[in-house]
Amino acid sequence: MNDQAHNLRKMVEARKHTSLDTKVIAVISGKGGVGKSNVSLNFALSLQEEGKKVLLFDLDIGMANLDILIGVSPRYHVVDLLEHDYTIWDIIEKGPLGIPIVAGGSGLLNVFRLDEEKQVRFMKQLQLLQGAFDYIIFDMGAGASEDSLQFILASHELFLITTPEPPAITDAYAMLKFIHAKDSTIPTYVIVNREESRKEGMQTSENLKRVAKRFLNKEIHFLGSIPQDKHVLKAVKAQQPFCVLYPASPATKAVKRTALQYLGKEVKATSYSGFIQKLTSFLKKETKQK
Repeated sequence: MNDQAHNLRKMVEARKHTSLDTKVIAVISGKGGVGKSNVSLNFALSLQEEGKKVLLFDLDIGMANLDILIGVSPRYHVVDLLEHDYTIWDIIEKGPLGIPIVAGGSGLLNVFRLDEEKQVRFMKQLQLLQGAFDYIIFDMGAGASEDSLQFILASHELFLITTPEPPAITDAYAMLKFIHAKDSTIPTYVIVNREESRKEGMQTSENLKRVAKRFLNKEIHFLGSIPQDKHVLKAVKAQQPFCVLYPASPATKAVKRTALQYLGKEVKATSYSGFIQKLTSFLKKETKQK
């Protein structure tokens, strides 16, 4: 555990010299197979390249696969924090270019079904992340289950990933509608993946924006689009992020452009303590219902 203890000391020391208020982003999709985890990974790396401190957190229940995308076998997962009394710092792995990643693992479902004692411990560990990162990015599972919904609703912002195919757009809208019924105030950004042309990406976004405004009276924001690119599949097969393996590829240029667009647009009026309070409230309510 010496290396984990070293990481803990380093992180805590870093927090002493910062006034950061960590922002939490949940990356979601209406269906699987739209490249959500790949977008999460490469977007996080693009933010890091701009000097931001980013923690990538795999919360895809039952299908956690960030470790597969980067070719890493994590020593620890979220469940180890709950079952073996490890700290949050102990379970943070170093991914490509040193980006911090928390792996989900097959026992991830336990995170959403905690008894009161483990719930308190889990929330205390999450609180320790305040100020250590500019952004925590939750890579959520496709759709919204009752188990994962608490994390989505507690997040400061949502990134909704879709592709231009009609079924993906339909499912993305259904996801948006479901979340809107629970909380209509969460800022939501759309990223269109695997566009065949910029026109197609813009049209996909406009379609979603139009129906969201008409039927939900909700404003959503087009953040960017990523083209269909053979380098992405090659990178997946090589178990490396495409922005690392192919830095000059069209997909890499697009995801970096999207990250810059986000940094230029965002309003940093968030509170990490607000995220903690919301999540604690949701988990307590879930416990009482059981």
